[in-house]
Amino acid sequence: MYSRVPGPEQQEWTFDNVVPLHAHRHPVHATRASRRDDDAPAAGGGATSTALLSEAQLRAIETQYPDGLTAVQVVDAFTRNHIKFSEASFRKYVQQGLLPRSRRVGRKGKHKGSLGLYPTKTVRRINQVKQLMLDGYTIEQIQGQLLLYTDLIEGISDQLTSLWARFDREPHKLQKEVADVRRAGERLVEQLEALARRITAPRTDSLRLAGAAGGAEDLL
Repeated sequence: MYSRVPGPEQQEWTFDNVVPLHAHRHPVHATRASRRDDDAPAAGGGATSTALLSEAQLRAIETQYPDGLTAVQVVDAFTRNHIKFSEASFRKYVQQGLLPRSRRVGRKGKHKGSLGLYPTKTVRRINQVKQLMLDGYTIEQIQGQLLLYTDLIEGISDQLTSLWARFDREPHKLQKEVADVRRAGERLVEQLEALARRITAPRTDSLRLAGAAGGAEDLL
């Protein structure tokens, strides 16, 4: 059985061309995330280890661009590691509210204009969304459930990071106390992330079991 193929103006988001007949007997597996070509597994196999950035790669990118990245740099963070991701796909992620907006930063020198910078966390968020899509979640589910608390938790993490930086700039002899509190803050963020996943899991699972409609094509 063949699924509907969108017109030329919808080429960026597609359904798999062929849906096995047996998949319709099991709704849990029938409704898969509508992926862009960038997010689809390579032909002849499932998702490989190169489909996503590793934690080490994410940390290296975050260290390299502490003040933020341009759209080109965000895309390059994936493509230079042999992960498919286009500027068109990046813009779609932003339009669907899956990523934070950029901020305008003035260029050095006269009459240089301004530059749009995306927060450093943008690369990590894209990696997370790509993982969820590979896991079979629809964009609707990711928007409404899995990322429901992400911005709030990331805001807490960002504020804590700023606080640690201010502590580090102050002359004091409380390095051990600051280090202890920093570790506690990191644990808090991890606990909040785990708690958010547990809170949203039952409703998200019920959507998947029901074969929820509203894939990425509906968001064009």
